[in-house]
Amino acid sequence: MRLVASDLDGTVIGHDGRMSTRTIRAFEACVEAGIHVVFVTGRPPRWLQPLRDQLGHTGTVICSNGALTYDLGTETVLSAKLLAPSDVYAARDIIRDLFPAATFAAETIAGFTIEPGFGDPSASELLDGIAARPFEETLPGEEIVKFLAREVDVSPDEFLATVRPAVAHLVSTTHSAPSVALLEMARPNIDKSVTLAQYAAGLGVDRADVVAFGDMPNDVQMLGWAGHGYAMASGHPDALAAANLVAPPFEEDGVAQVLEARLAALRTA
Repeated sequence: MRLVASDLDGTVIGHDGRMSTRTIRAFEACVEAGIHVVFVTGRPPRWLQPLRDQLGHTGTVICSNGALTYDLGTETVLSAKLLAPSDVYAARDIIRDLFPAATFAAETIAGFTIEPGFGDPSASELLDGIAARPFEETLPGEEIVKFLAREVDVSPDEFLATVRPAVAHLVSTTHSAPSVALLEMARPNIDKSVTLAQYAAGLGVDRADVVAFGDMPNDVQMLGWAGHGYAMASGHPDALAAANLVAPPFEEDGVAQVLEARLAALRTA
């Protein structure tokens, strides 16, 4: 174990936005043992406060499902794999034909832009007062990292299964919200595993020495790529099918349990 790569939400961070003390201590013990730790998340840089505030992490974070690599200490973008606006418009139109009630948003390096109807009025505070406008008005000239589509009358898995093949020539598609039909789209052939592999290579770490944790469909490729891919027992069936190992559930500090056991084994080896 030379590199630990962990998803955030549902893996080490709960609905309350908190990371347990036990989990924090396990990550700190890895760093003290000289093991690299990187977080690989669907979150954009502006939602990384738990890492800084709770863990004191100031290193690299792979964000937006692999589309962005970010230095949390200096708050700078290290690399970005961007979508073309024309592909976003085309994917939006295809999805709207399939699901006329779908609504859309886009993450950019500069921030967040939404089309009319996106989101829930009860969650308007999460949109930071962003004015809804058509993408044709907001996206030209922007560096687009992730495209989002939301539907309220379909399950997340059904939404993904229908949309993914229809837009595969334009974007790669996944989802990470267990109860909300919210699709996350990036440039084709971009996912967590692609950027994690590049990061590990830069450290001189072979995939056989990577321990990865995740719980949702957006973790599938990463769990399959890592030499030791742990799906959370509390995770999505697709994640469990992709991983070669299973960690105890999130509610039982599953990541911390695995790391503690692996660190103990290293000390006695």
